[in-house]
Amino acid sequence: MTPKVSRARRRQIIEALGRGTVPRSGLDLFAVGMERFEKALDDELAAVTAGSAGFKAVRGEYGSGKTFFARWLAERAKRKRMATSEIQISDRATPLHRLETVYRSLIGALSTATSPPSALRDIVDTWLLALEDDAGVAKDNRSAMTAAVEDLIETRLAETAKNAPAFATALRFYRRARLSGDNATADGLLAWVGGEPNVAASVRRYAGLKGDLDSTAALHFLQGLLVVLRDCGYPGLLVVLDEVETLQRMRSDNRERSLNALRQLIDEIDKGRFPGLYLVITGTPAFYDGQQGVQRLTPLAQRLHTDFRTDPRFDTARAVQIRLTGFDRDKLVQLGGAVRDLYAQGNPAEQRITALVDDAYIKDLATSVAGHLGVGVAPRIFLRKLVADVLYRVSDHEDFDPRRDYRQVTVTESELSEDELNAFRRSRAAVSADEVELDLP
Repeated sequence: MTPKVSRARRRQIIEALGRGTVPRSGLDLFAVGMERFEKALDDELAAVTAGSAGFKAVRGEYGSGKTFFARWLAERAKRKRMATSEIQISDRATPLHRLETVYRSLIGALSTATSPPSALRDIVDTWLLALEDDAGVAKDNRSAMTAAVEDLIETRLAETAKNAPAFATALRFYRRARLSGDNATADGLLAWVGGEPNVAASVRRYAGLKGDLDSTAALHFLQGLLVVLRDCGYPGLLVVLDEVETLQRMRSDNRERSLNALRQLIDEIDKGRFPGLYLVITGTPAFYDGQQGVQRLTPLAQRLHTDFRTDPRFDTARAVQIRLTGFDRDKLVQLGGAVRDLYAQGNPAEQRITALVDDAYIKDLATSVAGHLGVGVAPRIFLRKLVADVLYRVSDHEDFDPRRDYRQVTVTESELSEDELNAFRRSRAAVSADEVELDLP
């Protein structure tokens, strides 16, 4: 039984699936196969919100659902009042060896259950209001309140200030600028706290700030951010570094530095430097097992080692590394049925949708897509076909019958991502995906 979902939320989910993208929310409504991870990951998230820290490496081939998994986990984290941030690692825009760019991307994607990206302003303003409540000073005594709040800023961020005093300084002057109505300066200071490099010199002079953020300072700023989050009611931060395998395409020196940066992050988490942080990385098996990836740095390979020689049925989500095995036909059918029910809910054509797109038809569609494209690249394409080519048409045209009018399912090269196309070509001898026609029974 599909739970009741608001029309707006349902529309956002369906439109994303119809475009072939992973929805930003509502993933619990069709999280097929995720139940085997729930207990262990919920336990780990609970430990993080209690002041611990955690790390998880996720492995899976292209199309196995790594991004889906990351966003599904982020939703569970937000239910525990954690903040979240998803970062796409890129050899140009967000290289892992430059932690200042990773931190800047983290801030840009920072969100909470009530604040969309970037939530930094909402978080900082909430924190400053909380400090006013904690100050124990009459709110109409402005000078005393300012002194008390600034003392609290320094006290709460004392650990961060040992190595990065500028973090607390920028927040003190941010509050001053806001109170004086100088919004431009306040915006510039908040941007500087978020790691932006192009902050006006006048803004820096106002707070006595010098230079830009570097990789070392970025980790100290992350410490400070965790304190701010905890103080204003967000007991943890889930950070996802998605597509870490892209560092295999970097120049060898940058690849070495990126792998070492990842090792450093894991070690700092283990040492307890980042209480409240849960770090997740995603990558392909080639990244974890190949000589251009994790295996290139022995200390990192030792930290991430997990024995996957056993039957996947006996995997444990408590291991440092977990694997996503992709979708078999039964899972595709279950997934398709959940999406169909979600689409039909509240639709004027609900009865016709459930009658024409029944479980038997979904099974035939899943069999065709999985059989011709390979299960590993099938889920995204399968859902896009189901939503955009079948459900939309059944809903819009009373005389459309998918068994009669959509017997030949064609996949064009433009529909496949570069990684999907490469995976498809490796598994099939076809020169082009345009040659593939899927005949439904």
